[in-house]
Amino acid sequence: MLEEVERWLTRRSWSAADRPLDRLTAARESSPHRSRVSVVLPALNEEATVGAIVAEIRRELMEKVQLVDELVVIDSGSTDGTAHAARRAGARVVHRDAILPRIPAVPGKGEVLWRSLLVTSGDIVCFVDADLKDFSADFVSGIVGPLLTDPTVQFVKAMYDRPLGEAAGQGGRVTELVARPLLNLHWPSLAGFVQPLGGEYAVRRSLLERLPFPVGYGVELGLLVDALHTVGLDALAQVDVGVRKHRHQDGQALGRMAATIYRTAQLRLSRGSLVRPEITQFERGPDGFVPRTHAVDTEERPPMREIAEYAARHAA
Repeated sequence: MLEEVERWLTRRSWSAADRPLDRLTAARESSPHRSRVSVVLPALNEEATVGAIVAEIRRELMEKVQLVDELVVIDSGSTDGTAHAARRAGARVVHRDAILPRIPAVPGKGEVLWRSLLVTSGDIVCFVDADLKDFSADFVSGIVGPLLTDPTVQFVKAMYDRPLGEAAGQGGRVTELVARPLLNLHWPSLAGFVQPLGGEYAVRRSLLERLPFPVGYGVELGLLVDALHTVGLDALAQVDVGVRKHRHQDGQALGRMAATIYRTAQLRLSRGSLVRPEITQFERGPDGFVPRTHAVDTEERPPMREIAEYAARHAA
């Protein structure tokens, strides 16, 4: 298995600099089927950062060159000025609850990503987290590039260094403590992914619409594992885009994320009885430690092509 991973790393790991923008635009224009590219930012109370990300994508990838056709921010119930900041910077903003109202929305990142397929039209869908700082357009062009230049690639994840404060490489705590051990033990062919839980990845719509979406934080692990089983390792790739700076969660939030990741993996391993869908954590109060129990996301949305509204839209 190690030899398979090493071969994959040689064939399917690149740098964003390997595919300059002029090469990407030329490849897209010369293709018999000009692939449309949609960029989706899921956002919840990201007023401080979403505008700069949108502005960078518009300026570098929609105005200077025409690489991105559609830029959509999906607002999942922000109580700050996220929607206004995104719209002012040039994105189309859609509220999560306005998409597929027949099915009541539930909280969670995966829910937003799943619904975004109904309000975008690109053949390639690129997801970017809305809390990134010092954002570079390479995060988009880098991961879209292999999909525009190699028809055998279907799913591309960004890889990067994740600093924690001034400490390089220490930002991916749930990745290192939970996701990486799970992948190495149970899906060792995915062991070569540097950032398996990263929120920046680009996928062909024809694959995305076939995959189930965990509604919460487990969506990245679930999509990666299911893509492996659906199209095989050689259709997956990763691209180095440099350094990712973003807002970090506290330890308790990371504990809840870790429980969700474990549950997502456990479901895919057994499809049988699940671990308890709750996690109990402790906070110190005036009289000692107080238990706080939180639900772990247990719901998954079906492949989008099974949704009647989506099927009707694409049949038309």
